[in-house]
Amino acid sequence: MYPGNFVATSPDKSAIIRPATGESLTYRELDERSIRLAKYLRSLGLQRGDHIALISNNDLRVMEVYWAALRSGLYITVVNRHLTAAEAAYIVDDCGAKALVVSAQAVDAVDLSPGAYPGVTHRLVFGGALDGFEEYEAALAPFDAAPLDDQPRGQDMLYSSGTTGRPKGIKPKLPDGQVQDIPDPYTAVFAPMYGFDDSTVYLCPAPLYHAAPLRFCGTIQSVGGTVVLMDRFDPEEALALIDRYSVTASQWVPTMFVRMLKLPEETRAKYDVSSMKVAIHAAAPCPPEIKRAMIEWWGPVINEYYASTEGAGATFIDSAQALAHPGSVGRDGGLGTVHICDDQGQELPTGSIGTVWWERDERPFEYHNDPVKTEQATHPEHPTWTTSGDIGYLDEERYLYLTDRAAFTIISGGVNIYPQESENVLTLHPKVFDVAVIGVPNEEMGEAVKAVVQLVDGVEPSPELEQELLAYVRDRVSHFKAPRSIDFSDDLPRTPTGKLVKHKLRARYVEPVRG
Repeated sequence: MYPGNFVATSPDKSAIIRPATGESLTYRELDERSIRLAKYLRSLGLQRGDHIALISNNDLRVMEVYWAALRSGLYITVVNRHLTAAEAAYIVDDCGAKALVVSAQAVDAVDLSPGAYPGVTHRLVFGGALDGFEEYEAALAPFDAAPLDDQPRGQDMLYSSGTTGRPKGIKPKLPDGQVQDIPDPYTAVFAPMYGFDDSTVYLCPAPLYHAAPLRFCGTIQSVGGTVVLMDRFDPEEALALIDRYSVTASQWVPTMFVRMLKLPEETRAKYDVSSMKVAIHAAAPCPPEIKRAMIEWWGPVINEYYASTEGAGATFIDSAQALAHPGSVGRDGGLGTVHICDDQGQELPTGSIGTVWWERDERPFEYHNDPVKTEQATHPEHPTWTTSGDIGYLDEERYLYLTDRAAFTIISGGVNIYPQESENVLTLHPKVFDVAVIGVPNEEMGEAVKAVVQLVDGVEPSPELEQELLAYVRDRVSHFKAPRSIDFSDDLPRTPTGKLVKHKLRARYVEPVRG
């Protein structure tokens, strides 16, 4: 299952549309262009199991590069274009990319310094020119679009950070077989789950460097549907596109629901959303009242799944189940069996809170270049059970409820933010004695990034100092990772051994539940 399977039956059907520019690719064009890029990559000597990296805004060519890699047996690593050039370069180097494709629109994340990307043998740029990069169209020009005889299925290798802030590549096993003969695991699970087929029109309002948007666009093109790709999310524009293209499927993060719900009633009423058959959300917990409001507006089409970039497992919940089990992220089914275990790995009874583990027939991933982290994510007694560290419990009907997220990861607007990076920067400021960065409740974003700072003796807190510290962090890490605000405290809660007790700190910002 891949786009080339639909060239014979629907060559002129749109595989992807970019309304912001009016561009589109038919299935024939997507197939031919990805074939030509695949031939170019083979001319460089790339073979099954090698890596290609991509840094781009939401552009049609992202899917060309994606399918060129997947029909060549390659791993593809799509890098967050909002990272700094140094942060992005670390990922390109760590994944072992031999080829790098970038958009000129993402130049801020591209390292143009001499000696950058020492392992990359060739560099391509589209949408403009960059020093040291070959122009994308010129590189493809010598290669024809004749079908390839051998098309081993490749796989994405995306990155997820740990508490140290250093990103870790999540390396799945490459499938055995040809791309046209075997589906990727996401298509195999999600297409039947949500009824995706060649009649599906899928709205993608999120950036393609995230796992879910990239994989769902790939899934839709695997079954012959049409992707409508937004350059960036805008609440009214999203509703307008649903109406304009009679969108049948979509995927969101809860922050997007909040922003659409905050539109004036007369604005919301202007657009017909009745074509929507399934609206999926993931990436962050959705407050039950927000989910209920969306169901009341769009009908019982709201679906949630809980998963991770690692692909360890997934739970699913539909509208009726969500209303009956508010706060749950659903039940397992189709992609692993969930277990709740204590700190020693022993399975806990129903209702007990512990680490969420996923049982599969075989371990589905490893962390690239990090066997220690791979071992830590593998159950001590069950080698095919893995975890991303989330904490939760199961009820009597095996509905899963999450009570905490892995290693204090902050999820703001559906984006994972790892506080250690900002903590490391602020610790170096001469006026800072101690610091903790936490996520605090935020109505729109789910969580907002806040730093709590203990100043050195003799330094007094002030609004001016807050702005000085915020600017200090933003000069050194990507803005989306940096704190949005800073509170000053006389002390931070630590254990006698010096370990920061973040849940006690965060409790200062969470209103107690009153019975």
